[in-house]
Amino acid sequence: MSTKTAIPPQPGRLTVDFEDISMLRDIKKAISMVRGVTKVTVPRRRRMSSYERSLRDLDEGRIYEYDSLDDLIKEIEG
Repeated sequence: MSTKTAIPPQPGRLTVDFEDISMLRDIKKAISMVRGVTKVTVPRRRRMSSYERSLRDLDEGRIYEYDSLDDLIKEIEG
């Protein structure tokens, strides 16, 4: 006669990648409605430093050049 021991269920983890961030709330709600799901969390994005944002601006071409400070002030005023 053999004895079987019950193995308790082990928690699992699921990673979902998607392109449209606007769907995040709906996807989170849908996953939380599945039977057995106990917690749905969304990891926060790491904030970029001002230096990293500056490098991104350079890469994406958001650079403005002026011959003088007066030209910059004229551009800002109107």
